[in-house]
Amino acid sequence: MKRILYSLFTALSLLVVSACDLDLQDDPNAVTRDTANPDLVLNRIQLDFPSHFDGTSFYGMRLTRMMSQPNNLYEQAYIPVNFNGIWTNSYANLLNDIKFLEDIATERNFQRHLGIARTLKAYILMNLVDWFGDIPYSEALNPNNFNPKLDNGSAVYAEALAILDQAAANFTATPSAGTPQDLYYNRDYTKWRKLINTLKLRAHLNLKLTNAAGSATAINSLIADGNLIGNGDDFVFRFGTNFTDPASQHPYYNQYNNGGGGEYHSTWYMFHLTQAKGFDDPRARYYLYRQRIANPTDPDQLRCISEIAPGHYLAGGWPFCLPGNRGYWGRDHLNAEGIPPDGPLRTQWGVYPIGGRFDNDANVSVTRGAGANGAGIWPIMMASYVDFMRAEAALTITGVNGNPRELLESGIRKSMNFVRSFSVASSGTNATAIQAWQNDAAYSTSINNYVNFVVNEWNAAPNNDRRMNLIGREYWLALFGNGNEAYNLYRRTGKPDNMQPGLLESFGVFPRSLPYPNNHAVTNNNSQPKAGLNVRVFWDNNPIGTFPTGIY
Repeated sequence: MKRILYSLFTALSLLVVSACDLDLQDDPNAVTRDTANPDLVLNRIQLDFPSHFDGTSFYGMRLTRMMSQPNNLYEQAYIPVNFNGIWTNSYANLLNDIKFLEDIATERNFQRHLGIARTLKAYILMNLVDWFGDIPYSEALNPNNFNPKLDNGSAVYAEALAILDQAAANFTATPSAGTPQDLYYNRDYTKWRKLINTLKLRAHLNLKLTNAAGSATAINSLIADGNLIGNGDDFVFRFGTNFTDPASQHPYYNQYNNGGGGEYHSTWYMFHLTQAKGFDDPRARYYLYRQRIANPTDPDQLRCISEIAPGHYLAGGWPFCLPGNRGYWGRDHLNAEGIPPDGPLRTQWGVYPIGGRFDNDANVSVTRGAGANGAGIWPIMMASYVDFMRAEAALTITGVNGNPRELLESGIRKSMNFVRSFSVASSGTNATAIQAWQNDAAYSTSINNYVNFVVNEWNAAPNNDRRMNLIGREYWLALFGNGNEAYNLYRRTGKPDNMQPGLLESFGVFPRSLPYPNNHAVTNNNSQPKAGLNVRVFWDNNPIGTFPTGIY
């Protein structure tokens, strides 16, 4: 018995001594600099990045009429609390994790990890500036500073460009420890370097309004280097087909899992895909899936079919309610009407880019597992985008090299070819349905007819403003699924112009930047509310326009 008590006393003594040696301020479950696995940290960054892209792209698609914009007024839709999630993901998750990874990867010589993380970091910083303007950066990730100052957007852009140079060096540095799991390019670092140069092209195109000469020099240097994204280099995030936890399907595929519903598509965008040119865009049946191939006749299902178009719609010649008579069922811009039980009826996202169904006139509602079962993509930076950006630069910036008409044609062809090849390669029944509807030769003919139509428009255009409108319109149509580039294009050029206005004749101020999120505005003493939605980001010096001549 004495031996047992002595053993218990000894064990207790050892426990007390051990406890005295512990730093009770350390969380034993927390990841520290010494215990962190750079592979896992980088994986988390790569998985959080698509949410950052979508967080802003969603609003860009609404503002540029790719998707319907609910609410009657912009001021009702663009309020601070709506953007808390974007801010939290960008700072608390992504930028904070990247800072942590930079420390440990530098110490351990994980150069390729640094290259990937820094490329994403540069995109995030520029995208935050594009949407919010001045943002916290230099003091933002200091855990002892609860009120970081706002850095000028131009300074953050300059820092992002410098970070891209760092990333390029990380991809070529030797030796390098570690082998990252690369969710985007499967460790093809040549493609990452092409992405870096393409992001520089994107940045300098935005900067043309404030420094045209500098943009011309930078863009010509990138063109001469010849190391931009081309066919096969597209920067996309690919989704899987798993519905249960952990879900891997494209988030917009949830409309299929729920038997329809989701966001309404834009009457104006569908009009351009099906009616504006007098024939269908070859991508229309890939972008959009009609659950009904004829227009509804019951006003209880779609109230606007029994209404007369607003007077300003009639005067401006904009389509109202439905584009044509083939069941492209969406909503006009800034329509705040209630939502009837039309989920199984309205037009849905198609096979591109969300992995839905190809539209072969099936005339049935969507169901879980239909089409490619959600194996879609986020089209973040595509080869076609490079051609459209170069076409804009060659046309609008003095001294930039390139033939804008040829680049416009190349961009259209690359977009259409990628949309089809992605859709045919998708899982499920898409390939059979697509080939049964239109074989490869017929699709090529439709592309040629489309391109010839646009080239004839170009040749007939009276001036560069009209030519820029053609570039803007075709870029906008190729950007389906990417509202970030569409929003920048629209503010940078005002193109495509003559956008469908809101249903009300006075529909508020078009947001030239977003209001600061509520979780920043109420907790940071250095935050100041903006004067309104017409506050422009630093590179946007286009005038504050009003309907019908300005950006709206």
